[in-house]
Amino acid sequence: MPQRPSTSTFANFQRPLYLWNLMIRDSTNNGFFTETLKAYSFIHHSGLHGSTFTYPLLLKSCANLLSIPHGTMLHGHVLTLGFQADTFVQTALVDMYSKCSVIESARKVFDEMPQRSVVSWNAVISAYCRESLMDKAMSLLKEMLVVGFEPSSSTFVSILSGYSSDLNSSEFLLWQGMSIHCFVVKLCLVCFEVSLDNSLMGMYAQFGQMDEARKVFEFSDEKSIVSWTTIMGGYVKVGSIAEAFKLFHQMQHQHIDIDFVVFLNLISGCIQSKELLLASSVHSLVLKCGCDEEDSVENLLITMYANCGNLTSARRVFDAIIGKSVLPWTSMIAGYARSCHPEEALGLFRRMIRTEIRPNGATLATILSACADLGSLSIGQEIEQYVFENGFELDQQVQTSLIHMYSKCGSINKSREVFERVKNKDLTLWTSMINSYAIHGMGNEAISLFEKMTTSERIKPDAIVYTSLFLACSHSGLIEDGLKYFKSMQADFAITPTIEHYTCLVDLLSRVGQLDLALDAVEAMPPEVQAKALGPLLSACRIHGNIELAELAAAKLLNVSPRNSTSYVLMAHLYNSVGKWKEANTMRNWIDGKGIVKECGWSQVQVSG
Repeated sequence: MPQRPSTSTFANFQRPLYLWNLMIRDSTNNGFFTETLKAYSFIHHSGLHGSTFTYPLLLKSCANLLSIPHGTMLHGHVLTLGFQADTFVQTALVDMYSKCSVIESARKVFDEMPQRSVVSWNAVISAYCRESLMDKAMSLLKEMLVVGFEPSSSTFVSILSGYSSDLNSSEFLLWQGMSIHCFVVKLCLVCFEVSLDNSLMGMYAQFGQMDEARKVFEFSDEKSIVSWTTIMGGYVKVGSIAEAFKLFHQMQHQHIDIDFVVFLNLISGCIQSKELLLASSVHSLVLKCGCDEEDSVENLLITMYANCGNLTSARRVFDAIIGKSVLPWTSMIAGYARSCHPEEALGLFRRMIRTEIRPNGATLATILSACADLGSLSIGQEIEQYVFENGFELDQQVQTSLIHMYSKCGSINKSREVFERVKNKDLTLWTSMINSYAIHGMGNEAISLFEKMTTSERIKPDAIVYTSLFLACSHSGLIEDGLKYFKSMQADFAITPTIEHYTCLVDLLSRVGQLDLALDAVEAMPPEVQAKALGPLLSACRIHGNIELAELAAAKLLNVSPRNSTSYVLMAHLYNSVGKWKEANTMRNWIDGKGIVKECGWSQVQVSG
């Protein structure tokens, strides 16, 4: 292992420059970037000047340390020494500013370069891609081609990585990514450059195009561990858990070394599938391969067991972690909260704050959710006091959870207070307040807030906020508004209705007695969402005493979901309400005969402590 240079190494100012350069080269190549800059400081104060060999190494050290102060100081020295025409020095400057996210300075140095290399172009393109400024990156790529430079594989790796990290996936971005793929094939770079193949797979996986990603994977001449984890992660992302595990078994048969990232993908798959036997098998492999001490793996194991309904195993993993950070505490608290054990979540939170570990925004948001489930306004107020005392009053995730907690605990005025005091509100915060109005039956207030969000604040709505808006219209009987927004969602914002939207639409029509229209709406829905939408219709038939339509809805629902106890119970209650005792008894006998267990409904709210 290379030895870190000591301060005494730099004590002899009388060394010639070439020896200093060798020392700087060695410390930089071995990753001792701080020592590189210290060595330069000794050189500079001794009256020596760096050379065109020295400054690229120094600027590389600044880039790795993300040290703009040192980088700008070196830029000044470069200008003083007249190295503006040196392509290597100027490219190193561009790369330094690029990696430190000072894109304007990177572009300015690049534009003023008398001569450029492919590496210079790549540095600026990479800077734009790192900040997801894909339009500017593509524009620079076109300019690069016009002036006669042929892009390298690194050029395309940067661009494809930019598409892979862009959270605002769209068909246009996918089309651009596919165009890059075509260009790469034309230049005969694909299948021979493993990093480029991995970037192509990552881009396709980001857009959910796993057939295309798999083609790149299969045709790749060389597959690294990154290739395997990229394709596996893509399958997990689109919910093809079985395919991800097939790839894992293929890796085992080919004796490919497995790292902890592979297990992150497998555990994420188990979190989605919620299959306890599969989860236990993966955990056994994690222990066998010695990856159980990775922080990210430990946290996901806790979440995995909690999602599979095995809180005992989740707690066992949590208790076995030595030197817990805030992450496993948050994961275990979230496991209790999401598994309807809010009291255990609060107990663990109280234990946590008695240690030296301080909760983060995610921890507080989770525990506020537990308070909402408990209906405990007093404990929620204690958490809010903790929020202010520990500087989380500007954390929008925490404030969003506060709005939700106060709303679920029956204090809509406190929800509004929290909402009003937050500046620079994001979409999630607006959605939380609109949803709070919805569950309190304040439809007009919800609509007014939605209009303010989209018109005055010009915030683009998403599918989630529309669900809250439809819920508000449904609870307040605002049928015309609900139908208007259902059409507007698709026409104005190109949002495809989800199961939740269809269910809200049926609920809206059913609540105001428009049962025939509600049935028409159900029959117009895709078959896979009809089962969830028929439930509200059946419930409304009971309220309005429409037996004929209820029997039709029940027949449809039992056909697609024969073991749904709700359908039988609703029909039994409906028959009882109109004196059809024989039919009601038949429904109950069917429940017993099919071995269906009716789930108990419950809710709670704190009253007088």
